[in-house]
Amino acid sequence: MPSSDKEQWKRETLDPVVKRFPERRDNFQTDSGLVIGSLYSPEDLQRQGLDYDNDLGYPGEFPYTRGVQPNTYRGRVWTMRQYSGYGTAADTNERFRYLLENGQTGLSIAFDLPTQIGYDSDHVLANGEVGKVGVPICSLEDMETLFDQIPMAKVSTSMTINATASVLLCFYIVTARKQGVSMEEISGTVQNDILKEYIARGTYAYPPRQSMRLVVDLFKYCHDNVPKWNTISISGYHMREAGATAVQELAFTFSNAIAYVQAALDAGLKIDEFGPRLSFFFVAQNNLFEEVAKFRAARRMWARIMKDRFGAKDPRSMMLRFHTQTAGVSLTAQQPDNNLIRCTIQALSAILGGSQSLHVNSRDEALALPSEDSVQLSLRTQQILAFESGAADVVDPLGGSYYIESLTNELESQALEYIQQIDDIGGAVEAIEQGFQVREIGDSAYRHGQEVESGDRTVVGVNRFTTEEVPIEGLMRVNEEAAKSQVGRLERLRQCRDDSKVRNALERLKQVAQTDDNTVPAILECVENYCTLGEICEVLRGVFGEQDGTLSF
Repeated sequence: MPSSDKEQWKRETLDPVVKRFPERRDNFQTDSGLVIGSLYSPEDLQRQGLDYDNDLGYPGEFPYTRGVQPNTYRGRVWTMRQYSGYGTAADTNERFRYLLENGQTGLSIAFDLPTQIGYDSDHVLANGEVGKVGVPICSLEDMETLFDQIPMAKVSTSMTINATASVLLCFYIVTARKQGVSMEEISGTVQNDILKEYIARGTYAYPPRQSMRLVVDLFKYCHDNVPKWNTISISGYHMREAGATAVQELAFTFSNAIAYVQAALDAGLKIDEFGPRLSFFFVAQNNLFEEVAKFRAARRMWARIMKDRFGAKDPRSMMLRFHTQTAGVSLTAQQPDNNLIRCTIQALSAILGGSQSLHVNSRDEALALPSEDSVQLSLRTQQILAFESGAADVVDPLGGSYYIESLTNELESQALEYIQQIDDIGGAVEAIEQGFQVREIGDSAYRHGQEVESGDRTVVGVNRFTTEEVPIEGLMRVNEEAAKSQVGRLERLRQCRDDSKVRNALERLKQVAQTDDNTVPAILECVENYCTLGEICEVLRGVFGEQDGTLSF
């Protein structure tokens, strides 16, 4: 169509729409602030310099924009997980078995806050937090209870744990061994992404550089001993939940990933020894098309980072594999049934974007931990999308869309600019110590909040289309006796174990932590002798120091 004809088409077709709906005139942008044109065409992609052969290609081929596997869900649908954990290990075990019976194909463990930062349930700082936002795991005994009657050789397990990741994985390894399952057989992922904790989430224990040592120790140990285990899930999710844009989510996630890769290389590992076991964790937010484009841009960015920056040769090192969770921060306490629609849209974006694993939040999570009925409905959402919607029937169904390809290019370009800024500062750790990422995310969160408060950004049921609230029925409540039960179990454990073996194992860990030796074997010895999580972390705090909540900025 000649340019003059295009302008006439725009005047006759698009301008009247804007005039009828003037309130949308200033709102044609993505959540990241990318301006959305009224129409996209091949010329837009040409202006961006898109090279179909080098930038797109086919699924399963470098740079994997269209997917890391040639057949994606036509071969096998994504792993369906529900993030679960509350009360006690016994309570959570019951929920796990319920989910598996209802068709869930992988487990995802939520740990309570004391477990996440390395305190036992009877520590003074754990008071009031035991079992509230996840399951408390203080010892091997708790992990054995958590996986009672669950076949660990057949179930893939994801553990959202960072500061104490190596300890929890050791609990898992020894529990599997007691089931007769070897380290070579277990499969899953431990998040182990400590850098984003200093940026957005806050469940750290030790200073950043000492924490990086534990991350790399786990890389080394699993490379030699736990071949099916993903040793890190580098997460953009929590930074996005804190207010980051999609561009910032990509940039800060990959800057952290670059820091982990460089630390592993500096420790003597080869890029293709650990590269294939790196995995990622992203959010799926409300803006359907921006999220699909974000996932596609992420694959291309990571492939080129690993190949061009780090010289990876193994294609598996260049393939970005990721888990997705729908956006907790988007859930509203007002009109909670609306969350069903939000989560379905978000889940669809993850599927259209080619996620390997997915968790869908529940409608009532803005009010309480999800009830059993709500969890089942979230799982059914995934199953309907997988088996009824047709979304899983074709690889990269939106690939080739002028709009999607333009968004993919724009997100990648802006994210790479951010990564260059962080490189210029000295890398992710230095930028964290200077507060760069925290400030950038804070500015984005402030702008978002101002837009909602002013009404420039609509949140249905919150600042527009509101109704009189009706209390929601059937909210889940954690039994207050659960914390007492957990503390009682811990006391009995301490009375029954061999104290001399505990002391010797902890002393051995202290000695190892003071050297450059790998800490994981010493932690395993502690776990086998029923040392508690808090005791192990106290030893490490004594050697590494403790992060007090303030960085140099």
